Amino acid sequence: MILADKIINLRKKAGWSQDELASKLNVTRQSVSKWEGAQSIPDMERIVRMSRLFGVTTDYLLKDELETEEFSSADADTGTSLRRVSMEQASNYLALRKAAAPRIALATLLCIVSPIVMIVLACACESSYFGISEDAAAGIGLCVMLCIVAAAVVIFIRTGHASAEFEFLEKEEFETEYGVAGMVKERKKEFGEQYSRLNAVGTALCILSVLPIFASLAFSAPYIWAGISVAALLLIASFGCYAFIRAGVYNAAMDKLLEEGDYTRENKRKNSVFGAISTAYWLVVTALFLYLSFGPSGNGQPGTLWYIWAIAGILYGAIVAFKNVFVRKGGKR
Repeated sequence: MILADKIINLRKKAGWSQDELASKLNVTRQSVSKWEGAQSIPDMERIVRMSRLFGVTTDYLLKDELETEEFSSADADTGTSLRRVSMEQASNYLALRKAAAPRIALATLLCIVSPIVMIVLACACESSYFGISEDAAAGIGLCVMLCIVAAAVVIFIRTGHASAEFEFLEKEEFETEYGVAGMVKERKKEFGEQYSRLNAVGTALCILSVLPIFASLAFSAPYIWAGISVAALLLIASFGCYAFIRAGVYNAAMDKLLEEGDYTRENKRKNSVFGAISTAYWLVVTALFLYLSFGPSGNGQPGTLWYIWAIAGILYGAIVAFKNVFVRKGGKR
């Protein structure tokens, strides 16, 4: 089998178009077309690069007498071994993440709605509803919140443990066996409509979540209704986040296998640094919260310092947005 036929077969098994292969090799589509038409021969640098991309030896590509594919387990460009993801592993991973998506979304929803009881009871006490003391309301609200958060944490831990063996997909460079990329792209195409629908629903719910607040202000509602409106905001927004996360978890799993989006090899290297920064950021926020609550100048009432987490969350969102813009600009250079 000549080189031209081998390139065609390997490209099709990988599920790539001529444009996609050309992009990976930093050549034009016309060059790939000429190679596959036996009108020209790629230089040695491109041969080595294709060897790494397809996971075969350079001997197999160059020697016409070799009809059977000779697989290579090493990265020909760097000489370092890369993990290979088989079709079975890829299918198992996608099945795990598809099953985990609604669970992770539910756990996130629970975290968002966890303070609702505390907020409503606090406002009820201020308005002399229910006939319970402020301490009792705070105690009940805190207990309910902790129970809900504990349930969410259990879900997070269990879903994370189930896919622990695939953590390398997010952090390390790897190669996929023939057909994996094509299979994942087909599933991503099938999921595209549902992904768009869930994101549209999530966006609509997050926008509409502020309506209870506006309604409370517009009608000069009693104080307790302010708490109820905040609770309604959290509830509606939580369902919006549920839609976002349910769509995002499965889509991200496919991006990881394809090493696309936020999971390109370049972004993985950058994200490892950002992950350390994120950890340090939240540790500092937690330390500040505890110091202001229980330190020498603290008031001993952490519930009154809830705004620290709101400000920290907004700042963190801004940092993430800035990082994403920076990464995209860096990727276009």
